Amino acid sequence: MQLSDEERTMLAGELGEARKWAIEHQLRVGAMFDAKDMVKVSQAHMMADPESLGEAGVCFVEGLATGGAKVTIPMITDPRGVDLSYYEPLGQTEAMAGLERRFISACQAMGIMMTDTCINYQTIMPPVFGDHVAYGDTGVVIYSNSVCGARSNFEGGPSALAAGLTGRTPRYGLHLNEQRQATKRFTVERTPKDLMDWGILGATVGRMAGGYWQVPVIEGIETAPTSDQLKHFGAAMASYGSTPLFHMVGVTPECHTIEDVGGDRLETRPITTNDLADLARPFGARGETVDVVVFAAPQLSLVEMGQVAALCDGRRRSENTDLIVCTPTQVYSDAKRLGYVASIEAFGGKVLVGTCFYQQYAREIGEANGWKRLLSNSAKIVNILGGYGFLPALANMEACVASAEKGKVV
Repeated sequence: MQLSDEERTMLAGELGEARKWAIEHQLRVGAMFDAKDMVKVSQAHMMADPESLGEAGVCFVEGLATGGAKVTIPMITDPRGVDLSYYEPLGQTEAMAGLERRFISACQAMGIMMTDTCINYQTIMPPVFGDHVAYGDTGVVIYSNSVCGARSNFEGGPSALAAGLTGRTPRYGLHLNEQRQATKRFTVERTPKDLMDWGILGATVGRMAGGYWQVPVIEGIETAPTSDQLKHFGAAMASYGSTPLFHMVGVTPECHTIEDVGGDRLETRPITTNDLADLARPFGARGETVDVVVFAAPQLSLVEMGQVAALCDGRRRSENTDLIVCTPTQVYSDAKRLGYVASIEAFGGKVLVGTCFYQQYAREIGEANGWKRLLSNSAKIVNILGGYGFLPALANMEACVASAEKGKVV
């Protein structure tokens, strides 16, 4: 791989052992993907919850911090695994919290901003068109690539950290123009209505596209989606198809026309109402008791917090059903000031700050609270949580709140 003078200096260890480790790591990643050189990135975003890190991962990060490592570009973090202001009632242990505290301390020593969000594009310095970044969370990457027109691959935790230390990443994949052209073409019969519908459509496209290197282009969307709708659409697509980029004709910035992304040369695959029903069918549970209703994955925006609060206002959850809402710190402060948090808590719900449900020891907290049947409006989270011992079901936001009130799926 071709290196600049500064990169060779890093590799020689002249800028410290941390940057030497980082550039060596990036060279190995770059060799795997035949990268010819590095590209400078403006910011990095790291996934690193304590459940996935474990003791070994935390010790590694602490070692870098003790050695004086400092990030060289703005670097932010994905949701944490423990809300340190509320973890024992969830069934999380002091050991889990202790691991989280140690990791946070090490990151802060390196200059990493503990933003703890998977919706940074709605809260903190969203990337701009053509901006090269090094992002980790799948929902963050697909939204930033597709809706913002920025450029990032899925960066694993070590790779995102390496990018923060070096200020660059190997130039492969979606940093290259040719890899951003459409490879699959889909037409929808109707524009989705609510967040759940957008998630189901995204999940269907992701499953049909079927792989990281596939780039779907979607036609037939009649009105411009909202940021939250595109958030659920992209997050579900990435969950079901490992997809990091989509184009939507007349909506996303690289695709004013189908020809802009080479989609005119592709055979069209219609997405029918039957396709959408097939995706949603395994997550139906009407009439069954529900143990916990979860609004998360992605974290809720301020608009979503207001919508949930309005549905909760003047109502009370069943004593047999819990309600969990996950939002970033940046949203929580405004939601509290506007009375949204108070409305959700008066309903009997709990707002967790800076976490996301499936990243916070979901299996352990499910067992501790006796949660089995879980209901959500997120197509992404229901796709994930079956592997954590839950029986996940899917409903729109209104039905989720009503189900929490009744204690069964309505």
